[in-house]
Amino acid sequence: MMEDEELEFVEDLEAILHLTPEVQLAIEQVFPSQDPLDGADFNAVEYINTLFPTEQSLANIDEVVNNIRLKIRRLDDNIRTVVRGQTNVGQDGRQALEEAQKAIQQLFGKIKDIKDKAEKSEQMVKEITRDIKQLDHAKRHLTTSITTLNHLHMLAGGVDSLEAMTRKRQYGEVANLLQGVVNVLEHFQKYMGIPQIRQLSERVKAAQSELGTQILADFEETFPVQASKKSGGPSIILKDACLVANVLDPRIKQEIIKTFIRQHLSEYLVLFQENQDVAWLDKIDRRYAWIKRQLVDYEEKYARMFPEEWCMTERIAVEFCHITRTELAKLMRTRAREIEVKLLLFAIQRTTNFEGLLAKRFSGCTLNDGPGQKRPEMPLEPTNPFLEDESGEDNVSEKDEDLDRPKKPKAPDNPFHGIVSKCFEPHLYVYIESQDKNLGELIERFVADFRAQGPPKSGTDEGGAVLPSCADLFVYYKKCMVQCSQLSTGEPMIALSTIFQKYLREYAWKILSGNLPKTSTNSVGLTISNLLKEKEGSEVAKFTTEELCLICSILSTAEYCLATTQQLEEKLKEKVDKSLMERINLTGEMDTFSTVISNSIQLLVQDLDSACDPALAALSKMPWQSVEHVGDQSPYVTSVIMHIKQNVPIIRDNLASTRKYFTQFCIKFTNSFIPKFINHLFRCKPISMVGAEQLLLDTHSLKTVLLDLPSIGSQVVRKAPASYTKIVVKGMTRAEMILKVVMAPYEPSVVFVDNYIKLLADSNPETFQKILDMKGLKRSEQSTMLELFRQRLPTPPSGPDGGPSLSFSTPTPEQESSRIRKLEKLIKKRIQ
Repeated sequence: MMEDEELEFVEDLEAILHLTPEVQLAIEQVFPSQDPLDGADFNAVEYINTLFPTEQSLANIDEVVNNIRLKIRRLDDNIRTVVRGQTNVGQDGRQALEEAQKAIQQLFGKIKDIKDKAEKSEQMVKEITRDIKQLDHAKRHLTTSITTLNHLHMLAGGVDSLEAMTRKRQYGEVANLLQGVVNVLEHFQKYMGIPQIRQLSERVKAAQSELGTQILADFEETFPVQASKKSGGPSIILKDACLVANVLDPRIKQEIIKTFIRQHLSEYLVLFQENQDVAWLDKIDRRYAWIKRQLVDYEEKYARMFPEEWCMTERIAVEFCHITRTELAKLMRTRAREIEVKLLLFAIQRTTNFEGLLAKRFSGCTLNDGPGQKRPEMPLEPTNPFLEDESGEDNVSEKDEDLDRPKKPKAPDNPFHGIVSKCFEPHLYVYIESQDKNLGELIERFVADFRAQGPPKSGTDEGGAVLPSCADLFVYYKKCMVQCSQLSTGEPMIALSTIFQKYLREYAWKILSGNLPKTSTNSVGLTISNLLKEKEGSEVAKFTTEELCLICSILSTAEYCLATTQQLEEKLKEKVDKSLMERINLTGEMDTFSTVISNSIQLLVQDLDSACDPALAALSKMPWQSVEHVGDQSPYVTSVIMHIKQNVPIIRDNLASTRKYFTQFCIKFTNSFIPKFINHLFRCKPISMVGAEQLLLDTHSLKTVLLDLPSIGSQVVRKAPASYTKIVVKGMTRAEMILKVVMAPYEPSVVFVDNYIKLLADSNPETFQKILDMKGLKRSEQSTMLELFRQRLPTPPSGPDGGPSLSFSTPTPEQESSRIRKLEKLIKKRIQ
């Protein structure tokens, strides 16, 4: 029982002394110790084993026990001392709390006293400042009253003086006085309810009205509108009157300007009436010479009479431009039939030069200042559409290389552009019709030159090059575009772009498509005997070398036209008004040139394809069942290779500048030739084992030639594009697999069918039947094999659309290459 009680006591003690990890960590940080007895994971057994590791160490057990007992006694003493020291702690704490509460009460009392004293001080300050505020208000009101009385005195005296000076026409004194009176009157706006103030305001308005009427009368008397009366010269009175007009209603200033300009330009309307010879376009220079003289005369006589900020010189020039535009528009409507292209361009050129002169001399600040005057629409600054100098030098040999030149910095906008020349826009149809006629003659000349010179000769630099007429056409387009953009950036530019579209199509039809060689419908037969007799270098292709060069040249020209037309569209959009940009669209013309390119490539493909047709026809007519041994490549392969070597180098050399289209040619030819070759293989029936081996060797030879097709006959060997190589490998591997299936024994049938499914990955029963025909099986045997084929087809997983999706794994090109090499070794052994 004693032992049980001791165990329970130990367990309770351990439960009490079990500390959380956080508390244990805090104790270790405060009282670090290396003694195992202080550890949280203390194990008595391990500690004893540490003290007595061997039996011999038990001899010191009494000494160890005495040490532990001594340590226990010391711990008990320490605990006893700590416990006794904690007996008075509670009493001391209560005493300290009471003292703190008393201190807080004393502090609260002192704070309340300070608050009471502060409130008394605030009340005292308010009583002191109340009198000061009253004095401030009195001072402010007194100051306002004195100021108002002074203003009233000034206003009354100023109105009297203003009325007296107005009667005496003392405009110099009136200009300064009137501005001061108006400023003083603004201070009395809130006192207009007072009759005396309202009366003074009405007297000021009456004086202003009288001044305006009086000044206008003085100007009309000095500068009469009637041409019979002679205008007076500048005077100091009128100069001062202009200063007064600056203070009056702005309409007075506008009326003075209008009166002076109308009188100053009255002579112009008389000299250049519609019935005068100098009024017509051929003498338009005289108009601009007259206004230049008038402006010089104004600067000498009247420049100091008007304030500088009125910009009278510019206003005279602007009004002259408005009158000239109206008069020229009226005159050209009346004599529209007499307008010729050269005359129209001459007048426009002189007018734009004059507008440029105005831009250098004036800022254009008055264009939207006057009533009814609207600033002309600012078109885009004309820049050369092909980024070349507008010096008039047209180097055809450069073939528009200036397209890649950096753009020139754009000149600042001319605010006067179109202020006169807008009147010519309704008559620019004459210019457009002239360009239409010129372009039509240019196209006809291109056609005649092509017929006279003939196609490019092979072996020359002309073969495959861009036709010179193409460069001539776009150089002419540049000239027209630059010229028209200087005339207008509105509807005439749209009309010109329509003309461009028309003749781009005609160039594509008449010069490019119209000169493509025509394919012959007569087929050339080729028998086994003449195929064997055919020598290398004999001409089987339908097109001559010159015709091939011509096709390549037309293709290169169409590519150049396609790229240049795209740039032409961009430049037209840059030059036309932003609101009309969407109407510029040359997509149809670019599609036309793309069609020419496609047709040219198709002609090249058809030519080479048709040259190979007789050889493929001979392939299907050869007796493959009677072939006794495997030799070199068959004659039909030699014929195909010969035609490829004849055509491809010529095409490649002539398309050197357009490699991508040569690659398209290779891809299209391969896509046409390989399926045709496979179809002719299916026609070869029956085929013996040796015949199949010979065909497999031929197929490998053709595959090698097709892989080297892009660089065949070239000294520089280039790696064929990956897309092309993939097409050749895929197509010719299928042909090889067909022949391998034909070579395989058809018994046992299950093995034959499984081998077919594995090699060809074709679930079409018709293809399988063609294989059986090539093997020479009878119809009854074919029926059994077809039934077995349908049974052995694996059940395909459902595709994304729910339909069957058959997919077989095919051998890689590397594996097939290895098998072909083994077959070649076998063939060589048999031949030996």
